[in-house]
Amino acid sequence: MSSHPTSPELDARLEFAVHIARQAGELTLRFFRSASLKSQQKGDGSPVTEADRGAEELLRSLILEQFPNDAILGEEFGETDGSSGFRWILDPIDGTKAFIAGVPLYTTLVAVLEGELPRIGVINAPAAGEMVYALCGKDCWHTLGDGQPQQARVSKISDLGEAACVTSSVKSFTTEREIDARPVWDQLQAACRISRTWGDAYGYLLVATGRAEIAIDPAMSLWDTASLQTIIEEAGGKFFDWRGKPTIHSGEAVATNAVLADQVLKITRGR
Repeated sequence: MSSHPTSPELDARLEFAVHIARQAGELTLRFFRSASLKSQQKGDGSPVTEADRGAEELLRSLILEQFPNDAILGEEFGETDGSSGFRWILDPIDGTKAFIAGVPLYTTLVAVLEGELPRIGVINAPAAGEMVYALCGKDCWHTLGDGQPQQARVSKISDLGEAACVTSSVKSFTTEREIDARPVWDQLQAACRISRTWGDAYGYLLVATGRAEIAIDPAMSLWDTASLQTIIEEAGGKFFDWRGKPTIHSGEAVATNAVLADQVLKITRGR
């Protein structure tokens, strides 16, 4: 557990963040595996569906009603300014490609920043029936279905050869960075027991709950990363960029259990 100070303002926002992530997730399930689901391509080439837009519209309306002075940044509808010092970061469907394909590993992400610092993170996987959430200084919690929250903890595996490593897309190591990063993935894959594309935010949920040891992505937006650091750190793990800086603002991410962090960093740093 971290030693960050908490406050009644953050406690209230955590409860609300969990509530609205669940509501938005339920909305996405109405479209999931629907024969009538239509997708479009955005300017950056990524897909978007009516479920993405509808879920973010719901999240925004609920936040503005409850916390009208908070800022909001969402993947689909951009930035709304605020004056409270708190900023909600939303990804209504993280893993839209999985969602479109009817694969149940997509998630709804809700985060709250205080200034530039992540304070609250929620990963809701509605089709998989699980959620993790955390408030800095208050541990990380995991729910399955309608069950009671259980404390989430990273694994204690200390041998890279026994570790499971996940990513969102192997191709992205070659296509999403100025310098080809595929050797990083190749080294991790060779060193670990298994490697899988159980990716997007669901991979970080797996690390937080001790079912994978490493999650790594070479290119991420703020709405992808904002919820992750608080969750991983409060579960006892490490979250950092490829140089080892613990931040959500570098456009890349690595999450590990605590004991493997240095071994993974030797690979991502290229030495």
